[in-house]
Amino acid sequence: MRYELYYTPSNQGRGEFVRLAFEETATQYLDVARMSGRGRGPEAVARFIQNATLKHPPFAQPFLKAGRRVIGQTANILLYLGPRLALAPKAQAERLWAHQLQLTVADLLKEIQDTHHPVAHGLYYHEQQAEALTYTRHFLAERLPKYLGYFERVLGGAQGRGCMVGTSLSYVDLSMFQLLEGLRFAFPQSMQRVESGYPAIVALHDAIAVRPNIAAYLKSERRMAFNDRGIFRHYPELDALGS
Repeated sequence: MRYELYYTPSNQGRGEFVRLAFEETATQYLDVARMSGRGRGPEAVARFIQNATLKHPPFAQPFLKAGRRVIGQTANILLYLGPRLALAPKAQAERLWAHQLQLTVADLLKEIQDTHHPVAHGLYYHEQQAEALTYTRHFLAERLPKYLGYFERVLGGAQGRGCMVGTSLSYVDLSMFQLLEGLRFAFPQSMQRVESGYPAIVALHDAIAVRPNIAAYLKSERRMAFNDRGIFRHYPELDALGS
């Protein structure tokens, strides 16, 4: 199968959750927007979205082209890739459970993005900073602990089994790794203060980080650095609200 991932080359964003699945399984894929040449680059992503001939057009990036299939939405892409990359359980009930967890991760990502863009995505951060301060104060005090507490319970706490779904690695585990990586970048002070309350999540993150393929990927040029254009953005004044 020829896999083509379409996502902006400016930041890790939601596309990184798909990249991690490919990298863990050493699956060849084309990161189209980060390539040059005919039919490549950021313009190729825009052209694809505007293609009126597509039967199932994506609303936005990321989306995956797998053979003739075009699949949008990160959780949906991983639902498709999971069984094909041996990153999902075989039983349907457990696959649905994995998908449910990934959708919950997606919900949290939306709330994280709203910490720096609570009013409108078309406005710059400095144009909505007052609202961002209010939103982030509540996010760090109420919403983030609720999400992390839930994921910690799923893992079984300090005596947990080490995997989000069943007893084998799944794409949800890789997503939890990326989630904690991003939170540490965006809110380093806050996360340093609260992480001891979520030992199972931290242990899962650390186990993923040393997996050979993931460790190699993290050291490679394929892994983009976090920056001020993605979901996870570091603003000291927002991070300070969690202290």
